[in-house]
Amino acid sequence: MQTTPVEQVAGHLIEVIDKLSPSAQNDKPVTKLTAMPRETPRPMPGRSKGMLTIISEDDDHLQDFAEYMP
Repeated sequence: MQTTPVEQVAGHLIEVIDKLSPSAQNDKPVTKLTAMPRETPRPMPGRSKGMLTIISEDDDHLQDFAEYMP
């Protein structure tokens, strides 16, 4: 089975179908369009490395939240 992205054949789909063998075109389906399964994203360790910057490492910034902390 041949797989071709739709972007490649969108403008000339009839020509692609005509290139199929003549015996496949006698009032029978000659092609089947199917969606490719999408890949599920997988978490990768270190993917966000360098994206977080800690500006302050002291507890002064937590004083505003003291009433919410145990």
